Amino acid sequence: MKKYISIDIGGTAIKYGLIDDKANILENYERKTNAQKGGDHILNEVLKIVENFVNKNDQIMGVCISTAGVVDTKKGSIYHASELIPNYIGINFKKAIKEKFSLPCQVENDVNCAGLAEYKSGASKESSVCLTLTIGTGIGGCGIVDGKVLHGANGSAFEVGYMNINGDKFENLGSAKTLVEKVSKEKNEELSLWDGKKVFENAKKGDQICIKAIDQMCDILGLGIANLSYMLNPDTVVLGGGIMAQEEYLKKRIEEKISLYLEKRFFDKLSLKFAKHKNQAGMLGAYYNFRDLEEK
Repeated sequence: MKKYISIDIGGTAIKYGLIDDKANILENYERKTNAQKGGDHILNEVLKIVENFVNKNDQIMGVCISTAGVVDTKKGSIYHASELIPNYIGINFKKAIKEKFSLPCQVENDVNCAGLAEYKSGASKESSVCLTLTIGTGIGGCGIVDGKVLHGANGSAFEVGYMNINGDKFENLGSAKTLVEKVSKEKNEELSLWDGKKVFENAKKGDQICIKAIDQMCDILGLGIANLSYMLNPDTVVLGGGIMAQEEYLKKRIEEKISLYLEKRFFDKLSLKFAKHKNQAGMLGAYYNFRDLEEK
């Protein structure tokens, strides 16, 4: 059986495991990223993970990596990263893995991997033009047209969190982080007492502050999705991220907001869906990316 090592590097956790050639996850683990230790630390952690699997398994065909940051997909290195991971820029996973293990490696941005996973076997399967948004601490985006991820001139396409809306950044207004901060401020309570789950629980019980904050988030998301739809004209928009577990509460509200800002000829073509693969999206997307590139 052909096996692939898949690694999803996030700011908080590194998820990793083995995937077979039918995209079945055979093993699945997680460890802390310790992002503050920097790029060299993360590279060493990745090499340890690969070495452990290689020593225990035959027929390892390659290493598939999903990671935070802007990726130079040809080189397999980090082109740009936030300060949350110091000295991450320039880290070259592809080169290091090839030199140490003689294994092929492909590297892709984590939101692009999430979008690819949903396109290949999730919520946007069989879509021809798809936009995936991950709503969390910030807002990330992935555009896929006819099965191909749109990377842009330097790998920075669909960095939608930086998009200007109402005089501020999209992610400063519409992220899950902003929602929680807004509620804690309105209630004059410590931020540590609140998280997204609690906000929705209270909203469902009739808490007007939570309801208002969620409605404001939905309005910003609706406006952002409408603006992006005028550019990309997607048939499918997929929403992911932890807070999107609230599909039943959010879907109708966000659709109503999109319809306010998007002309009918665009809106009628658009299907709003919620991510299927959740925490496994990065690993699966990394595998699909590897397979597509290696098959070329």
